[in-house]
Amino acid sequence: MAGHSKWKNIQRRKTAMDAKRGKLFTRLAREIIIAAREGGGNPDANPRLRMAIERAKAHNMPKENILRAIRRGTGEEQGERLEEVYYEGYAPHGVALMIYCVTDNRNRTVSEIRHLLSKHGGSLGESGSVAWQFERMAYFSIPAQGHDPEAILDLAIEAGADDVEFDEDFIEIYGPVQAFKTISDALEQAGIKPDEAGLKMVPKQKLTLPPEQAAQVLRLIEVLQDLDDVQEVYSNLDITEEAVAQFEAA
Repeated sequence: MAGHSKWKNIQRRKTAMDAKRGKLFTRLAREIIIAAREGGGNPDANPRLRMAIERAKAHNMPKENILRAIRRGTGEEQGERLEEVYYEGYAPHGVALMIYCVTDNRNRTVSEIRHLLSKHGGSLGESGSVAWQFERMAYFSIPAQGHDPEAILDLAIEAGADDVEFDEDFIEIYGPVQAFKTISDALEQAGIKPDEAGLKMVPKQKLTLPPEQAAQVLRLIEVLQDLDDVQEVYSNLDITEEAVAQFEAA
């Protein structure tokens, strides 16, 4: 888990840079819009929306921006017509990718993704070509510092989680999609605030590569995440400490 934890920290630094550029607010607003559209504008009855709002607040998104995004999601205010879409493909060395996007123009988005994949030695796949290698799951990430691992393990399992993973920086909870609300509510009642929560595509099996090859994949993931329409990139790469070190040294 050490490499995975270091990669998460790199991604956090990238998020901080995105916030400085104002780019992060666009992604946060899109999360809120989609959550409000799918489950309504009341965060008390819509855990996905509640988590999206909390994440936006954690990144100091102005209250009016949050409210406007909710209104757009519920249809009370006009805005761009957004849709969620997953693109499937391969990074170099056979690593499977699931690329989650929120876009107002599918043609633009797929064109940009295809270009980057090709440029970095990957390829775009047909629908269903790699999705079978992933499982959609409820996911929560909690800072390890200041929390009792055994207490969180007991709480998570009782709330319906399938697995809890620990390392020196993070505690990660995985569960079935239908357990998202119960786990979210249990954490809230215990006064525990996740720094990340949502539904993720989790690989059923991970692929281990030599550090240099793994670093190539991490570079591709990073450039894909820089696209405005890309919300998240999931892969079946086993992110080792050596791979992250190689990535940072490049």
